[in-house]
Amino acid sequence: MNSLIAFLFSNLVIFLIFATIAAFDGGNETDYQALLKFKSIIRNEEALSSWNTSFHLCDWSGVICGKRHRRVTALLLKSQGLEGSLSPHVGNLSFLHLISLTNNSLQGTIPHELGRLSRLRFLYLGSNKFNGVIPTNMSHCSNLEDLRLNNNNLVGSIPKGIGFLSKLTYFLFEYNKLTGGIPPGLGNLTSIELFNAATNPLGGNIPHTLGHWKSLTTLYLGLCSLSGTIPHSIFNLSLLTELSFRDNQLTGSLPSALDEMLPHLRYFQLQDNQLTGSLPPSISNCSKLEFLEVRGNGFNGKLRIDFSKLKDIYQINIDDNTYGFGEADDMKFIDTLRNCSRLKRLDLRNCRFKGVLPTSIGNLSDNLSFFIIQENEFYGNLPSSIGNLFGLTGLGLSRNRFTGKSPPPLLILSGPIPDAIGNLSLFITLTISSNRLEGHIPSSLGNCHRLLELRLYENKLSGGIPRQLLQLSSLTIALDFSQNNLSGSLPTEVGQLKMLTYLDMPNNNLSGEIPSSLGGCTSLSFLYLKGNLFQGTIPSSLTSMRGVSTLDLSHNNLSGQIPGFLERFILLEYLDLSFNDFEGQVPMLGVFANASAFSILGNSKLCGGLAELGLPKCNETWKHKRRFPLFIIVIMIASTLFTTICFVYVWCKKSNGQPSCNDVNFQNNFFHF
Repeated sequence: MNSLIAFLFSNLVIFLIFATIAAFDGGNETDYQALLKFKSIIRNEEALSSWNTSFHLCDWSGVICGKRHRRVTALLLKSQGLEGSLSPHVGNLSFLHLISLTNNSLQGTIPHELGRLSRLRFLYLGSNKFNGVIPTNMSHCSNLEDLRLNNNNLVGSIPKGIGFLSKLTYFLFEYNKLTGGIPPGLGNLTSIELFNAATNPLGGNIPHTLGHWKSLTTLYLGLCSLSGTIPHSIFNLSLLTELSFRDNQLTGSLPSALDEMLPHLRYFQLQDNQLTGSLPPSISNCSKLEFLEVRGNGFNGKLRIDFSKLKDIYQINIDDNTYGFGEADDMKFIDTLRNCSRLKRLDLRNCRFKGVLPTSIGNLSDNLSFFIIQENEFYGNLPSSIGNLFGLTGLGLSRNRFTGKSPPPLLILSGPIPDAIGNLSLFITLTISSNRLEGHIPSSLGNCHRLLELRLYENKLSGGIPRQLLQLSSLTIALDFSQNNLSGSLPTEVGQLKMLTYLDMPNNNLSGEIPSSLGGCTSLSFLYLKGNLFQGTIPSSLTSMRGVSTLDLSHNNLSGQIPGFLERFILLEYLDLSFNDFEGQVPMLGVFANASAFSILGNSKLCGGLAELGLPKCNETWKHKRRFPLFIIVIMIASTLFTTICFVYVWCKKSNGQPSCNDVNFQNNFFHF
């Protein structure tokens, strides 16, 4: 009896083992077929070369299986250069917990079969080329915690069913083309910590239900075409560290107790909206704040933020608002920035600040890279203390160029450019234009060996152009000294600016000849020398400047012929040689074939050219002017040759008794020769 029981029990165990194996084999076969279908519509299969019968599917590249049941639990194929589309058969991988296909070139629609993956927790499809809509049945993936669909071409609206994914913690779909607003039902995502919908034309308002996201730390809704006010409930999300509503049409004002409502705020971005009121002084107590950008709104009232408590802040963009009252303490907040040792960028442009630029700007952080205070109403000298900002790479001190009929008056900087500015050896760009700066251009700027761009236009600077400045091979973008009182010649060192694109020196008092070394500036696209006192001819060395598109030499005292090499400048779109003293025939090829592309007005000695120019025809004397000297040279050579032969012949006669040069046979033979 016992042996019978043992026999039956052993058979039962064997049966169960084989049944289990059969079940597992069947499951493996399902996964196997699904993966082959996945591979079959991938155009480049290099990353999937191991997906063949030589290996068990659990050993295929990017495939992860469970240890117990050996079913596929994860596909890890990030950045594998995959092209093609995503097979709907992936929906048969019923044990999948994770799909990572980020940063490939997959296209087509996201298959709705993914909605069958009830065990799916992580779905990463970002940075591909998927189009179509987000499948509505994604709501069936009830265990989904992390959904990333960013950087694709998805259209349509956010499925309302997403609001039922109670475990969803991260939802990223920025940089798509979704419309239809933010569904209020998303407020049910009470576990959400990060929500990024930036750069989608969603439209509509911000639902107040988003205030239910008590676990939220990061909210990005920039460039979403949102309107209306920011719901007060948003400012009750006390765990928020990053908040961005940039580039929308939001209105209203900010709550006064911002520090108490958002005590952990590190990143605060509201730029380019229609917000009004004052910037709450309570921002001073947001001690963790690192990034503040509120530019391009209607904020007004005196700026009363005490930045001394914001020791971690590295960027402040509060420009394009109205803070200035014309009072002595408008810029008092500058003094509070001295403790902000991490500050790298400070943008205060167009804020209506008035008064003398405080010397305390020299106390700003050594880490400050960009300091922009242009388009305000400062006056007086540029403080020499600016030379203490050794970390500066960019400085903007220009004033606004108004285009209206009655611009408001602006008080502007005057006095010299301090020599100490040459201490800022890390400069990349320097703009101090449209002021009343006077005196010389400091030669100390020659110490700025990283300078790419220098613009000092519309000032009252005088003296010569420092040679040291023209030896900066780093200058590649622009050198603009237009509309000053600079004098003297253009130094020959200008030819060392071989990579410069834009050279602008019109309306000064520069004189002498255009240096032939200028031809060394082979990268120039724009050359403006109009309104000076240059004389002589256009140097033939300029023939090497074949990339120039705009050339303006008008209103000088240049003379001679228009060089023929200008006809061969195939990129030249506009040429102005007007009001000089050029003579001779006007070319007719290249830029000269289009009367609207060049100007030669005010040159009374020119002739020929296009009929539209109305110039007189070039007479025969002018046409043969170049041949005449060559004719004279031929006569001189023949005469010299004849005289030499006669001399030799006479010498030979005296020596050997041969006939003289008057001998008729000799002359006939000579002229025949």
